[in-house]
Amino acid sequence: MAEMVKKATRESFGEAITALAETNPDIVVLDADLAEATKTGIFKKKYPERFIDCGIAECNMIGIAAGLATCGKVPFAASFAMFSAGRAFEQVRNSVGYPHLNVKIVGSHAGISVGEDGATHQCCEDIALMRSIPGMVILNPADHYEMLAAVKAAAEHVGPVYIRLGRLAVESFNNNDDYKFEIGKGITLRDGKDITIIATGLMVGEAVKAVKALEAAGIDARLIDMHTIKPLDTELVRKAASTCAPSQTGRPRTTWGTCPPPARNKRKNPLASFPARGFFSYLESTSQRGTITRPSSSGARTSPQRTSRRWRTASRR
Repeated sequence: MAEMVKKATRESFGEAITALAETNPDIVVLDADLAEATKTGIFKKKYPERFIDCGIAECNMIGIAAGLATCGKVPFAASFAMFSAGRAFEQVRNSVGYPHLNVKIVGSHAGISVGEDGATHQCCEDIALMRSIPGMVILNPADHYEMLAAVKAAAEHVGPVYIRLGRLAVESFNNNDDYKFEIGKGITLRDGKDITIIATGLMVGEAVKAVKALEAAGIDARLIDMHTIKPLDTELVRKAASTCAPSQTGRPRTTWGTCPPPARNKRKNPLASFPARGFFSYLESTSQRGTITRPSSSGARTSPQRTSRRWRTASRR
């Protein structure tokens, strides 16, 4: 069993990409004036000739990475998730996703773990944005050892990959000798029969604590580390849903842009039919709550009666 370590996955990324560069001369790293924060500075120190600091110009960084990929290089373009996935989304979509280039996009300080930097840097939309791009693989490693394996898998994968990094140091738990990382395959950290918790990224560490608390309360919980968001291991999810009580997901707490919560019903296991039923039921319920009704040709309101201020104002004009 490997040594237990407490380390931020962004630091693990810096170490992993530097180690891989020793055997793969095509690996190059790009950053947008954040090498110290994203830990690409580790790579820069050892391979300065293969490191490009693009300055505060994330869109240009993605364009440069795309150009390098067309020349046979394996570029890793890193910045805060808010910038590499958010600000540069158009370039990721059109210059990387559309031609399906072999570019690895790295989003550090993702989610709300970057609390000190404020809401402008707390990117909870990156997963949703990257999921919308056909052919994009999304990896969200949970600890040091998983990040090492994920970066290696991303470098070997031919095609665009988005890797999510965390800011906070987390305890390692994927340090077993039989640990195996495979893109698109979740890992069952603990079996249980009462409930299944599916977590990803930094939420896995929190889920480990939750499982221990549940165990003390007499609840036998299964814990799944879903390190790959796309392609999702639907087989493992369905298996978990069919063998125990309703599952819970550990995910960024935003409704739009991430997995919606399963619709409430009286069935014993609502996740068994999710997303086929749950997703559309959820959309139906939210669309009803947010319906904007227009005046009919006769001037009368159509049901439902609730209307937005926008339409009430327009009707007075």
